[in-house]
Amino acid sequence: MSAPVAIAGAASVSAFGIGFRGLGQAIASGALRPRESVLLRESHPGTLASEVPPIPAALDAGDARSRKLMSRAARLSAIALREALAAAGFDDRREQIGAFMGVGASGLAMEDVPAIVSASLDAGAFSLPRLGDRGLLACNPLFTFQTLNNFSLCHGAILEGLGGPNAAFFSRGSGTAVALAEALHAVRAGDCDRALAGGADTALHPLTWAELQRGGFAAQGLLPGEGAAVLALAQEAARPIGWLESCAAIGAGEDAALLDLPARAELVVLAPWGAPPRAALTELAGSRYPGAAIVDLSRCLGDSLAAAPALAWVVALDLLRPGERAVVLTCGVDGEVTAAVFAGALR
Repeated sequence: MSAPVAIAGAASVSAFGIGFRGLGQAIASGALRPRESVLLRESHPGTLASEVPPIPAALDAGDARSRKLMSRAARLSAIALREALAAAGFDDRREQIGAFMGVGASGLAMEDVPAIVSASLDAGAFSLPRLGDRGLLACNPLFTFQTLNNFSLCHGAILEGLGGPNAAFFSRGSGTAVALAEALHAVRAGDCDRALAGGADTALHPLTWAELQRGGFAAQGLLPGEGAAVLALAQEAARPIGWLESCAAIGAGEDAALLDLPARAELVVLAPWGAPPRAALTELAGSRYPGAAIVDLSRCLGDSLAAAPALAWVVALDLLRPGERAVVLTCGVDGEVTAAVFAGALR
């Protein structure tokens, strides 16, 4: 196994609010409970969800003008990126800091949708040529900044002046693990001496939740969630909050041995999208680490798609004690299983 990389800081935005300290305990104790979604109240009234509470103006991302260009996920991502930089003390040479994020589907403003669809109809049916010819002209020209999912990384990176190696990975779970693995490699290989890695997404957009319902995920226990979480990695850190040892992902149905899990772990954090993967991950955790504490965040935070693995990582960091090891196992709606291994920092 390669040498671990220091985690200099971390940040999250979730139903718990802004900040990850105390999030793990709130989940482990069951104090954080799903509530009726405000964002889905008009389209899907009565939907229980894990929703980010109103964001205080002083802690919001950018200014009012820049926020008009952001999707919901991009806004949450920008906040988490800013908070992770501050927590890690990454104040200098920001043009050299890497940034790798798992991002979800675009969350376009719903008020633009009727105009686009109406202008894209041809003889009563939706027409892609007509969408390109007339539909896109029916909305605000800045609409593109909401629809491109890589802007869940770009908005925050622009606001914070990041200019190092970077990549946005489309994710319904495993893509976020790929983002962390890429950041880990970039720091180990010397492509950059500091990097941010995480995920941001929301399942509380009406179109996304409707898609998850049609796919049968809601019927199998998927609780929609949203959020963002970011780790700040560094080749050197004076006071690391933890260590990242490895990160891997395997396809649906592949042998769990490919995850190369460590022999010892005192804590296992699970993030399954619903009932079927919850049973599988619980069995895997129990068989590999019979004496470990097991925390399942999906019952409190639900599945926030691209953000779910990253939120599980910060939950592990919050609960991890000095000298202990934590394994984070996730399975998103893409069916792939991911594993990230963390070690607690000795204080």
